[in-house]
Amino acid sequence: MNMKHILKILALLVVVAATWITLLETSVVPHHYTWLLPVYLVVSLGCYGLLMVGVGLMLFPTCPQEAVLLQKDIVEAKEFFGRRGVDVGSD
Repeated sequence: MNMKHILKILALLVVVAATWITLLETSVVPHHYTWLLPVYLVVSLGCYGLLMVGVGLMLFPTCPQEAVLLQKDIVEAKEFFGRRGVDVGSD
């Protein structure tokens, strides 16, 4: 992680903290809701993260060429270990 990313994250944290403190000081949002805003933020970020993982899994590309190469590697490994007397299971 380079310095630019760290500065972006710190700037975002400062903005979020300033917004939260402003909401605590003013009466725009009821006081008992304002204290829960960080919890809502963490839960929202968790849901967003799960959504991004789900979308990534749904759109995961299939790679037929890589599948063929992997099957060749598996056959080669079975032959290699078979010659050395290692039982690698059924074919």
